[in-house]
This record gives sequence, C-alpha cells and structure tokens, in this order.
Amino acid sequence: MNLLLLEPADFVAADRVLLDGRRLKHLQEVHRAEAGESLRVGLIGGDMGEGRLLRLDAGSAELQVSFDQPPPVKLPITLLLALPRPKMLRRVLQTVATMGVPRLVLLNSYRVEKSFWQTPFLEQPAIREQLILGLEQARDTVLPEVIIEKRFKPFVEDRLPLLAAGSLGLVGHPGDFPPCPRGLPLDQPVTLAIGPEGGWIPYEVQKLAEAGLQPVQLGERILRVETAVSALLARLF
Repeated sequence: MNLLLLEPADFVAADRVLLDGRRLKHLQEVHRAEAGESLRVGLIGGDMGEGRLLRLDAGSAELQVSFDQPPPVKLPITLLLALPRPKMLRRVLQTVATMGVPRLVLLNSYRVEKSFWQTPFLEQPAIREQLILGLEQARDTVLPEVIIEKRFKPFVEDRLPLLAAGSLGLVGHPGDFPPCPRGLPLDQPVTLAIGPEGGWIPYEVQKLAEAGLQPVQLGERILRVETAVSALLARLF
C-alpha cells in the first residue's frame, strides 16, 4: 500500500479521518506506524496529500489530512478485454488500475466459458475492491470505469464504432500481422482489444476490424492475458 486511500465516510471533520478494518491492520502490521508519523493519503476521486497520524490503537487510527496534489494522468486508452477466468480477473483489475487505464470493457468471446460470467468477482463491490488495491499500489485516486458487455456482436456492431471513434484502434492477436506500435505520444487516443488466452476466433477479429480495430502482434510467443495487458500497455506508452 503506497497510498492510503480515503472515502468520504472516513471523515469525522473537514481535516480528520478515522480508519479501521484493512487499512488499520496495514498501519499496524505492515507499516508499523506510530503517532506523529506522516503518511501519503489520497481521497477517492480527488487529490492526494499528507496525513499525520494523531492516534493509533487496537480499534482505530485517527489522522489529520490535507490535499494539495492531483493524481497522475491516466493513459489515453480504452481497453477491451475478453473476460478472463475469475482468479486472473482479480489480478487483471489490479493491473489495469495500477497502469492508469481509465476505461475497461469486459467483453464476451467465443472462447470465454459461460461459467466465467457467474463469478462473484464480477459484482461491483468485488470489482471495486481489486481496483482500489491497484490504485494503492500506483498512488492514484481515480477509479477506472468498468463496463460489462455480455453480448459480443451487438456491442461490436452497435457501440464499439462510436466508442473507438477518433482513436487508434488495435486488436492484440498472434499471427502474421504488423508489430504493435511503440512509444505513442500521450495525446494519442487508443482503443485496444485483447482476447482470451486462446485468442480471438477469426470471426471476432473480422468484426473488430470492421469496427475500426486492426490486428497487431507482439511476436511468436503466446502470452497469458495478464502478461499481454502489461506488455501491450508498456509498449504502447
């Protein structure tokens, strides 16, 4: 936890917060904080700053906080991701938040098992929990927008063209395709689609291309979804 993220409900005064639960446990067992220490804090959806620990006991921690620094700038990207298996989904959500992706679309695909859509990890509180962990790692305060699309064809035909308008549309897919672009400027919007571990099927690649997303590759190796997300984002920006 490189940033102590605060919720509006934590405030007991304009500049005072009370913390318990996971964040209190982290202060006690990991940070081993003591009264008088200064900690990096951030307000969910707002600025970052400093918190001075006034009191720490078994039940709660009290901090005096101030905010004077904006969060880091997000990447100019919309990430479309074929829904990964549930255990990997949690890691991917953290990675997306850590890397600075502002919008994530979880999308169906032929190779996405139907059971994946039944996971409790797709419930909004569970998604938010993983995004928070990613923000804490990266020292960011702004939650990515997560959109769930269970029907591939209606989304790609009806909504994706508008969503991707004015951006560089790319599909990460192994094969005889151009290499993924490298080192794009941060004012270049991108819409990037990453498939399941087995890759998109040809029909899906074709439909994504019709919506304006062109296939690109990272080489001969087939990567896990979580590895592909990090590799493609790092290469692009």
